[in-house]
Amino acid sequence: MSFNLNAICPYFTMFPLDFPMGVLETYGNNNQWVLDPFCGRGTTNFAARIYGLPSIGIDSSPVAVALTKAKIINVRVNQIIQVTEKILSRQEVSNIPQGEFWEYAFDREVLVNICKIREALLKNCDSAARIALRAIMLGALHGPMYNTSPSYFSNQCPRTYAPKPGYAVRFWKERKLKPPKVDVMSIIKKRAERYYGQDLPRGYGFVVRGDSTSDKTFARVKKFLDKNNAKVSIIITSPPYYGMKTYIADQWLRNWFLGGPETVDYSTDGQIRHSSKELFVNELRKVWNNVAEVSVEGAILAVRFGGINERKVEPEKLIEESLKETAWEIVEVRSAGFPKKGRRQADTFSKSKKEMVEEIDVIAVKR
Repeated sequence: MSFNLNAICPYFTMFPLDFPMGVLETYGNNNQWVLDPFCGRGTTNFAARIYGLPSIGIDSSPVAVALTKAKIINVRVNQIIQVTEKILSRQEVSNIPQGEFWEYAFDREVLVNICKIREALLKNCDSAARIALRAIMLGALHGPMYNTSPSYFSNQCPRTYAPKPGYAVRFWKERKLKPPKVDVMSIIKKRAERYYGQDLPRGYGFVVRGDSTSDKTFARVKKFLDKNNAKVSIIITSPPYYGMKTYIADQWLRNWFLGGPETVDYSTDGQIRHSSKELFVNELRKVWNNVAEVSVEGAILAVRFGGINERKVEPEKLIEESLKETAWEIVEVRSAGFPKKGRRQADTFSKSKKEMVEEIDVIAVKR
């Protein structure tokens, strides 16, 4: 079975697919509901789909929600291509960003086509084809330029996060890099075939943009589960590591595509607070209590967690403390190794060259 869809948009805090797949291989059974309260780019939800299980994803980031939705929809390649061709042939553009960054980041014609698709999807993104197109656009929006067939729309960029405008413009000017004149439709077709031209079990689930510490967010989850006469049996997640809070700022360009501002947003609304260890632990405890409320007795909670060198904490102690006075009892703690370069939370955010912090997997059971 092909797992291409999981790579539809590189995301800087992604954990490897083998983590949720390993949990589901060990604890999963037919018709169980799977939940990830920090779903990120939807790796847990995609793993659940592979095993034929319905899932729920929660995240405060609009980028995370858009990508997770794209992992559980059922759509054909020709449907994505048809809706894209229709948008590009008919859509009028009301607003095209101005300024030096946009001039250096994208060829003018490419930017016009990006804006056509952006505005069309902001008006209507209800169908599976449009949800898939939105995720394809997020994945292609920025990335490296190759000598082979173009895969991204932008000038030279990282693919997991958007560079800040001032830095990016200086970088492009110093190296005399010009934005490529790429065929937007061709890139979308290629990506649609790669990510959706595969046989997968039918996807089903619910994705919520919300704060997992909030009772209101879980009231929506409970309403959905009640409608399906269901409760959650497995929770697989990786909370933000203590001290990591630049999720929105580092995804500012994708946030713009989803209707956000044309400038970097440094807010941390809806994210777990990191001002002290005590506050961070209390916020996590709220999440564990909330997931317990929608879970069956005997449910499994699997948590991957680590740390960054800028915050001197022991990941295992933080998780243990957060699970105290909850319905969850730890049954196993095991090493998950060290972050691989460019692939895990700690490596992406840590500016230090010091030794990385070992990650752990914690398994708990609802009593």
